[in-house]
Amino acid sequence: MLTISRLAASAGVTVRTVRHYHHVGLLPEPERDASGYRRYSAQAVVDLIRIRTLADAGVPLARIDALLHAQPTQFAVAITDIDAELQRKIDQLTDYRRRIAELASGERLVLPPEVVALLNRMRSLGISEQRVRLERDSWILMQALDPHVMPQRIRDKNAGFDDPETMRLYLACDQSVDWDRDDPRLDRLIDDLDAWEIKHERNGSEPKYVKLAISRISESSPAWQRILDALAHRAKQRRTAGHDS
Repeated sequence: MLTISRLAASAGVTVRTVRHYHHVGLLPEPERDASGYRRYSAQAVVDLIRIRTLADAGVPLARIDALLHAQPTQFAVAITDIDAELQRKIDQLTDYRRRIAELASGERLVLPPEVVALLNRMRSLGISEQRVRLERDSWILMQALDPHVMPQRIRDKNAGFDDPETMRLYLACDQSVDWDRDDPRLDRLIDDLDAWEIKHERNGSEPKYVKLAISRISESSPAWQRILDALAHRAKQRRTAGHDS
């Protein structure tokens, strides 16, 4: 007859584990003998080893008792069912791992591949990660509020990156993020950007998602705030002049 500590050692588990199996009803707990100890038989060792083996194989504790008393055919069916459930969990965890890996960029989970490729192109062109993140957020807003325009916007954006003048202005804006609001270089940049908007027939009227993105950009830099304010003011003046003429 064995004490609980020797029983646990014989099966390769801890005393705490044995007591847990008692608690959940997997292993009967013997009565105390005259000296006050619980004594376990050789059968308890066999039962405990079977319980430990099933538990180590991933069988839920709630199903172990039925398996211990199952006939061979019932046991085989139950094991097949448990194996299928484990495979479903493995597939689910594999999918979680894939999605966690995609979180490294924070883009693939919420944006289509064409937009992700566009953001990566911006990185390859030397545009700062801060500006790329702002661009990413504007695409997320666009997808939520005005998704039907995305294909054309993607084409327009790629065309802009193919245009040397547009790229020059894009990089200049990117470089100006840390400039002081009163930096004299902003005057020339504002003039160049205004000329670009006139050439491309931009009238300053933007969809809601663009206004939301612009507000985020302006929060990032006093210099960008000044640029946006100046361009909005000039666009308003042109619209007013157009109405008066």
